[in-house]
Amino acid sequence: MRGVVVAGAVVGLALLVATTGFVANPATEADLSPVPFDRTLQTGLTGVDVQQAEADGHAIPRGQVFYSQYEYVVGFHGIDALLAGTTGRYTEQFGRPLAAHVTDFAGTDPTLTTDGYLNRSRDRPTGWTRATDAWYVVGTGARTPAGPTPVPFGDRDAASAFANEYDGEVLDWETLTDRHGSGAATGPPAPPTDERLRWADRQVRNASVLGERPVSVTVGEDAPTVAAAVEHAPPNTTVRIPPGRYDVNLTVGKPITIDGAGGATVLDGGGNGTVLTAASARVGVTDLRVTGVGDRELVSVDESEVAADPAWDSRIRLVYGRGDAGIRLSTAPGSLVENVTIETDANGVVAFDSSRAVVRRVRVDGREDTDTGGMGVLAMYSRMVIEDTTVDGGADGVYTHYADGLVVRDSRMSGMRFGVHEMYTSDTLLANNTIVDTDIGIYVMTRPTGNAIVGNRLRDNGVGVETAGTASYAVDNVAVDNEVGISIGTSRSIVANNTVAANGVGLRSTTLFPTNDVTGNDVVGNDRPVAVDLGRLTVWAVDGRGNYWGSIPGTDRDGDGVVDRAFRPTDTLDGRARERRGEFVLAHSTAVDLRRAFQQAVPGLRPAAVVDPAPLSDPTHPGRLDRLNVSTEE
Repeated sequence: MRGVVVAGAVVGLALLVATTGFVANPATEADLSPVPFDRTLQTGLTGVDVQQAEADGHAIPRGQVFYSQYEYVVGFHGIDALLAGTTGRYTEQFGRPLAAHVTDFAGTDPTLTTDGYLNRSRDRPTGWTRATDAWYVVGTGARTPAGPTPVPFGDRDAASAFANEYDGEVLDWETLTDRHGSGAATGPPAPPTDERLRWADRQVRNASVLGERPVSVTVGEDAPTVAAAVEHAPPNTTVRIPPGRYDVNLTVGKPITIDGAGGATVLDGGGNGTVLTAASARVGVTDLRVTGVGDRELVSVDESEVAADPAWDSRIRLVYGRGDAGIRLSTAPGSLVENVTIETDANGVVAFDSSRAVVRRVRVDGREDTDTGGMGVLAMYSRMVIEDTTVDGGADGVYTHYADGLVVRDSRMSGMRFGVHEMYTSDTLLANNTIVDTDIGIYVMTRPTGNAIVGNRLRDNGVGVETAGTASYAVDNVAVDNEVGISIGTSRSIVANNTVAANGVGLRSTTLFPTNDVTGNDVVGNDRPVAVDLGRLTVWAVDGRGNYWGSIPGTDRDGDGVVDRAFRPTDTLDGRARERRGEFVLAHSTAVDLRRAFQQAVPGLRPAAVVDPAPLSDPTHPGRLDRLNVSTEE
């Protein structure tokens, strides 16, 4: 074995020396000219935000950076994003910035809207100027959809004129970067859980009073049918429905509460469309069972309607928003569906333009065939609360479309395609849910931002969590016995303190742009700890603390909780070193260190891999691992 190590060291040293000229003499800033922005690998804003800003005629300050150890030119929407991209963990992963360029607003007659968005003359497009030569106007209120941003100018007089008009200040690059660095926070920020939970609590309190309205009409005593009782009930009162089966296809067009006697009160739609539609604000539907829902889980698109409104969004409204449902909230903000059981081959509860609605303690029993089933709860253009709700079967447990700010908590989904399926939805909170036996437990897609996935339990799914978009959080989740525990497709996001155990693949990285903070996770007992589908070298550690991988090569000599050697979970040698003494020795060899240094120095040779430079010596959540009976000796 010793002979192999020595021979490998000689070969590795020869390779490194042979390429010294290439590595030691990278391109200088003067050699690197800006490229068209659409040819860069872009970050800083979601695609939806960029499209919306451009559609509104707003200009976004941009930057682009060439890195010494990254083969792509990286484009940044917003100068604040560019500043972050030239320091800290960006440089750990991409190497030293070789050149940076920013958009030049000199000569474009820039103005600010009342909301702080930047406009410019369409006849005078922006060019590029070196970031180090530019002048930056701060303090004007200029912003992108992601927040405040400096405005760059290639000419100081133009910058001064803009600053004078909008009460700003002109800074050079050095001063700007110094200020940015002095205000930089350390470590990943905590998810905005408390604020969103407080919002959800307020909505639940506001909706709960709908169950306390005085009874004005009782079916069978004061009116012969449910429809007649609804017609005669004054606003802000309750229609009481005694035990029994009632044939209804009902629309409630005023703020009243429909209250039954629990499961003994059955509203039966006879298989003919939606059973109950709330078409007013503050409608309550409580304590009853719904059955006989029509079987149209998806509505085919009427070509004449699409011709009148050809936007893709209209097709989604038609296909998903108009299927049959047990209960439909249609422009019914602040409404309540509580203690209701729905048996359906289509959708359970559909909320359309019904923000502040609350669905709680609801059970939806859907179709076993996930290919033809509907949605348990469908939220469309509705920031609402879904809590203590169980969905079994159907296509998706919770499906959202432009439902920004929605909260789904303390609920259970099982036996379906997707547990929670978010489309074009940002700033949500998915907390303390249990999702089992799905294709994907939580699926966040179509370029969202700011979503928080916190404290969920995901077991026996194809993928526990799969995320896209930017600036989101996956924190304190437990992913066990899935084919893939957590699939990271986001950028500039936090994946922290999760327990990822006994999966086929623990963590999977699918992002080409490795800018996520992955730290404090317990990744143990998986067939493969990590898989990388895209990208190059990815560093997973924050402020000198990485993740816990079980028994790995190295020791914690100083007792600071960090193993005194980097760990590469995607590296075959590091993986085997935990099991075999020979591989353990080779993993510590000079030859291996030289090979890895060579690969990192040459961008084209950097493998699609993950390195944890500060692996933890002890688990973040040992109690969880004990309860799960998962061995840390993989």
